[in-house]
Amino acid sequence: MQLTIRVDTGDGPQEVTTTLWAVVAWERKFKTKASKMSEGMGMEDLAYLAYESARAAKMTVPAVFDDYLKRIVSLDIVSSDERPTHGEPDADS
Repeated sequence: MQLTIRVDTGDGPQEVTTTLWAVVAWERKFKTKASKMSEGMGMEDLAYLAYESARAAKMTVPAVFDDYLKRIVSLDIVSSDERPTHGEPDADS
């Protein structure tokens, strides 16, 4: 699953796209599987994914997630690629 998230921390909106690293970091922090994302995600989930994706893209973010969270003015999903996170054969296989 890949999400593009628009986040504004008061300096104008920026878009970040989730990476495998960010999704695995989310799984570790929340002790769940990425496949559970399709059941719904909370704002903390989205903020954490945006935070880790921004860090992976070498964007300037606070060292501590909660400090980043405090600065967020708005947070929206711009697009999502709902590909399965594990290889499932398609109808043509």
